[in-house]
Amino acid sequence: MKKRTISILQLFSLVFSFSFFVSTSSAQDSSHLRISLLTCSPGDELYSSFGHSAVRIVDSSQAFNDGWRDVVYNYGTFDFEDPDFYTKFIKGKLLYFVSAQDFEGTNGFRANYMAEKRGITEQVLNLTGAEKITIQNFLNNNLKDENKYYKYDFFFDNCTTRLKDILKKNHDSSFTAKAVMPVGTTFRQAIYQYLDKKDKQWSKLGIDILLGVHCDRIMTTEQMEFLPDNLMKSLDSANHSFVLSTQELIPINNNDQQRSLFTPLVIFSLLLVGVALTSLLKNKAAQKALVVFDGLLFFVTGLLGILLLFMWYGTDHSMTKSNFNLLWAWPTHILVAFFVNSNKSLVKKYFAFTSVSMVAVLFAWFFLRQHLNVSLIPIALLLIYRSATKVFFEK
Repeated sequence: MKKRTISILQLFSLVFSFSFFVSTSSAQDSSHLRISLLTCSPGDELYSSFGHSAVRIVDSSQAFNDGWRDVVYNYGTFDFEDPDFYTKFIKGKLLYFVSAQDFEGTNGFRANYMAEKRGITEQVLNLTGAEKITIQNFLNNNLKDENKYYKYDFFFDNCTTRLKDILKKNHDSSFTAKAVMPVGTTFRQAIYQYLDKKDKQWSKLGIDILLGVHCDRIMTTEQMEFLPDNLMKSLDSANHSFVLSTQELIPINNNDQQRSLFTPLVIFSLLLVGVALTSLLKNKAAQKALVVFDGLLFFVTGLLGILLLFMWYGTDHSMTKSNFNLLWAWPTHILVAFFVNSNKSLVKKYFAFTSVSMVAVLFAWFFLRQHLNVSLIPIALLLIYRSATKVFFEK
């Protein structure tokens, strides 16, 4: 067997290479920073039904409360005490802002989510020292009063898309290369998966009424990342090792919500049956009750139509425009509601036109560009039935 010897020159080369590697690694990241993406699981309230994203920065070079400085940057903050909160929210003019919060502590980020029984998944990001410093400086600059506010948009400018844009700008956009949902998925289908899992059928109905045809557009690969879970998956599926490690800081509860029998479809169907049975009764009390019901039915439907028109033309919400629910929720119903017991020819013609038009809407229900909630079909049938009654069965 031949013995292999190492010359002095080879030994010197090895030592030099090792020293160069160590010095280069130190030069690449001397920031003492660790940056991670925090993805929080959905909560019980509607505003938290789709989860949350935040950035955590740990700085090991600064002693803070006998430990490392540990800060969470959160773009999902809003001022609930604003006296015009609801007005701004409805009009789509509510300003959100970025805030900083300690991760640990009794009032820290972790404690808040533990109290809400919501999980937190942390992904430590593979960034160079220069990239970490740039991101930290950018976030700290955003904390200034003149920079921290932005006009929130649920689909296109939210707490998750803000972080996605920061990473794309300061690192690499290749993590958006792979779709994390089936190709052809629409915005509406994307949010359905959360509402269905928690059995929030009434919230789902409200969203289907308020959000128009734009919500049924097919998402691009990058648009899919408006949801916190999707951004997390995108980072995991990046073409390069963008995530150094992943851990659950708070375990995620994946138990599905117990299904309720009192869904909108069940309630509205029972209402339809109840009205039909009441109309068979010929006593005065039943007939008076039907007149009151008809007035309420057309008044509420008309009021809803006015709301949809306002959300279309009077707000900055992009997804509430071009709403096909106006095919059945006519704003003019609010006026005819006061004449449901009238025998005037004009009123009769209005109800005749309503019944015929609503039949056409029902035939087109599942073929429209916008998805209409099936729970509203009993309401459409009620409008047809009560309109036809005014024309053909009431004197």
